Amino acid sequence: MSEVLMPKATAVWLLDNTSLTFAQIAEFCGLHHLEVKGIADGDVAENMRGVDPIAGGILSREEIERGESDESYKLKVAESKIAHIPQPKRKGSRYTPVIRRQDKPDAVAWFIRNHPEVSDAQISKLIGTTKSTINNVRDKSHWNSGNIRPVDPVSLGLCSQIELDEVIAKSAEKRRRMEAEKAKTMEGPGLAPAQDDASAYDTSEDDGGDNRDLSADDIFKNFN
Repeated sequence: MSEVLMPKATAVWLLDNTSLTFAQIAEFCGLHHLEVKGIADGDVAENMRGVDPIAGGILSREEIERGESDESYKLKVAESKIAHIPQPKRKGSRYTPVIRRQDKPDAVAWFIRNHPEVSDAQISKLIGTTKSTINNVRDKSHWNSGNIRPVDPVSLGLCSQIELDEVIAKSAEKRRRMEAEKAKTMEGPGLAPAQDDASAYDTSEDDGGDNRDLSADDIFKNFN
């Protein structure tokens, strides 16, 4: 299991800013190489903003250069330098400036689209929104639904990167279970081989008709 918390967004950045192969990016981000190819072609994670793994401290420039010079090289996650920093516990709901409140539905849409494993309660606590707003965005009944675009909450200034990473990390196990269930569903039952039914080829008649051999005279006698 990859240690990258936002694998698709990280893959977007690596595709845009490095010459690493699809296989290298897939291995580092914990994705299938065809999924990485889909991101490169614009079929997957369309309009997703890339996340810089160097700025996030999970990958070094030197490590990327090693991968670019050797296609068989597997990138290694850098040792975290911020994991030991204690974060102050926040009491009560988060205060959001009025100018930022209109951005909350965009952040909610980003969670629904990219991290469905994060619970409504976690989203509410992180960005200071309500459960009814989350439900309205999810079922597209929000009054501004036509203008809502998924944007990560860090870019919107609704939370810090550390806070977002912490929430996603707490839900990582739930995401693994969801992906396992999805993979199982996508596989589906195999196609059962066709079975010949001998009765389907039975040309005998069951209505008790006359099945004796007929001669030419029998057939044409009524035409005389």
